[in-house]
Amino acid sequence: MKQESTNTGFVILISLVATIGGFLFGFDSGVINGTVDGLKKAFNSDSVATGFNVASMLLGCGVGAFFAGTLADKIGRRAILIISAVLFIVSAWGSGIATGSAEFIIYRVLGGLAVGAASVIAPAYISEIAPARYRGTLTSIQQIAIISGLFFAFLSNYLIAGSAGGSTQLFAWGYEAWRWMFWVELAPAFLFLFALFVIPESPRFLVASGKNDQALGVLKRLMGDGGQEKLREIQASLAGDHHRPRLRDILDPKLGIRPIVWVGVWLAAFQQLVGINVVFYYGTAMLEKAGFAQDSALSGMAVIGFFNMIFTMVAVAFVDKFGRRPLLQIGTLGAIACLSALAFFFGGGGNILIVLMCAFVACFAFSLGPVKFIFASEIFPTNIRSHAMSIAILAMWAADTIVAQFTPALRDAVGPSWTFFIFALIITPQLLMVWKFMPETAGRSLEEIEQEYSR
Repeated sequence: MKQESTNTGFVILISLVATIGGFLFGFDSGVINGTVDGLKKAFNSDSVATGFNVASMLLGCGVGAFFAGTLADKIGRRAILIISAVLFIVSAWGSGIATGSAEFIIYRVLGGLAVGAASVIAPAYISEIAPARYRGTLTSIQQIAIISGLFFAFLSNYLIAGSAGGSTQLFAWGYEAWRWMFWVELAPAFLFLFALFVIPESPRFLVASGKNDQALGVLKRLMGDGGQEKLREIQASLAGDHHRPRLRDILDPKLGIRPIVWVGVWLAAFQQLVGINVVFYYGTAMLEKAGFAQDSALSGMAVIGFFNMIFTMVAVAFVDKFGRRPLLQIGTLGAIACLSALAFFFGGGGNILIVLMCAFVACFAFSLGPVKFIFASEIFPTNIRSHAMSIAILAMWAADTIVAQFTPALRDAVGPSWTFFIFALIITPQLLMVWKFMPETAGRSLEEIEQEYSR
């Protein structure tokens, strides 16, 4: 296996810039957790309407994820990230100024478009500029950014609500605290927009677009003297394709959708069907239902967010050393155990619930969370990567939408204990799927992976 020379500092810089989109993805997903009471009061919504207010962003996520691949192959990875940054800004501002559910939903859908596009393109972009020996580590930074966004959303929600005396109370300049929770996002969104203008376009996109001279320039900045050889490898991997990437390239003449795309789809869907966003979207409400005061529930969510961040760093440390499959199997077993324990202990209340939620989130954070992005960004051949990732991430957002929309109704119908146990049952088949169908990709170049798993 060849070792690629690398301008490490430059690779890390552009990876960090790309993953600001992940931070915004996490912040946008987590901020809603502390605003539910404010939305209910401001818009006079019942549990079904509240569920749709929460899930509305995910509708945009699905659309953004689906079209991001096609657009990225037409105008470039960086261009899509710039559009996403603008949408993050509009959504953050608009969600805070909304005066009714319809207006709020429109702004949240716009934010969802940004989240969906960023969730597809940021990891794909990183995988296309990162060397094989630490591609998994760099792609994991995307997940660190996501959970950092979640943590800071929980933390800022707690601090703002604490200062105002509650999420529905006035905080500053005559606006309620829940509105300011959304406006905090404006700072990283503007940073993302400005930083995107200092990073280059993906060299693999440039080669696929016939811009070999520009691709060589980027590769030399990334790899120095090894840029010319890497250009030839990328050209060879695309030699059989004489057209720009198309959505129908994911199809197999005999099998319909290519088998490797199906693997990416179920992995992405199960990452949400584990029920992680039952905690991230409704954790505050769940803890309040278990007897916690709002202040205690919000502080508990901040602790859970901190555990999420710490254990994602565990994934960064070990994903290239131990591989994708072992981490996913261990994390799935741990998640099943924690969900089952939550189901058993929920009726009793107490701090054991926060401990178990932390343990559940930890199992997710070092395995299911980062592995889906790493695997999806490296397993697909170059000519279908953007489109296949769009399909896989669309499946993730579809599953997330189902979880977000129906969790309140499920919780009201069967109670929190059975809600957690149902998710434990749903995720169990993933153990067999990983063992039977998921290939290991750690330590291999994208071109090597493509040669073996191009079907």
